[in-house]
Amino acid sequence: MTDTTLKAQLQRDLHDAMRARDKVRAGTLRMTLTSITTAEVAGDEARELSDDEVLKVIAKEAKKRKESAAAFAGAGRGELAATEEAELAVLEGYLPEQLGDDELRAIVERAVESTGATGMPQMGQVMKAAQGEVAGRADGGRVAAVVKQVLSAR
Repeated sequence: MTDTTLKAQLQRDLHDAMRARDKVRAGTLRMTLTSITTAEVAGDEARELSDDEVLKVIAKEAKKRKESAAAFAGAGRGELAATEEAELAVLEGYLPEQLGDDELRAIVERAVESTGATGMPQMGQVMKAAQGEVAGRADGGRVAAVVKQVLSAR
C-alpha cells in the first residue's frame, strides 16, 4: 500500500532533495512541511489535514514568498528577492495551474448570475460562490478585483 497524500509526496520530495543536496528545494519543502504540521496541531485537537487543506497551506506559503520577493526587490535587495523567487518556483510546482484572466472572468460572471447580484452590496455572496469554483487556482485579491469590475459594470 502506498501513501498518496500530498503531504506524503512533499515528504518524499524532501528526502529526494536532501539526497541530491538541493538546498533551496530541501529548505523550502522543510519549511512548508513545518507549516503543515503547525496547521495540524492548531486548535483543540491534532488532526491530519486533507489534500485541499495542504494545498491551502502551500498557497499561503507561496503568497508569502511572492510578497517577500516584491518587498526585497523594492528595497534593492536583489539577492534576497532571488532566493524568495526560487522558493516560490518550488512551491508553484505543487499548486494547480493558475487561471487565465478570461477563465477567471467567466467564473465570476457565472457566480454573479447564480447569486442574482446586482451591485457591490452583494460582493460577499459573489466572492463566496466564485471562490468555490476557483479552488486555489487564483489569488483571492485577483478574484476580488474581477468581482469588483463585474459588479461595477452592472
